[in-house]
Amino acid sequence: MTKIKITKKQNDFVSVVCDGHTGYGVEGEDIVCSAVSSIVQTCALGLLMVAYINVEIKRDDAKGYFEMNIPQNLSEQEKHDANLLIGTMLCGLNDLREEYSDFIELEVQNVY
Repeated sequence: MTKIKITKKQNDFVSVVCDGHTGYGVEGEDIVCSAVSSIVQTCALGLLMVAYINVEIKRDDAKGYFEMNIPQNLSEQEKHDANLLIGTMLCGLNDLREEYSDFIELEVQNVY
């Protein structure tokens, strides 16, 4: 199962952690795991290459681990852009989780 934890501080996203392979199919042919990866990595690319936000990324493909941390010193425009991209990612992940809930766990945590 892939466990996805998205953390927000007040109204702003601060981190995304995906841990584990979904187990829907065999490695290399797991369409659910591929879908999760595509959604999350497209968001990371959007942050880096479209919004020019230097997010910190840690990954271990063998373990199915991906972590993305959003800098806390963003301008208001950068915060807006980051929230828009990550919010869109969250919509895609939530839709996927609804269809494959036995393989994806999704949590959004608010910290203050």
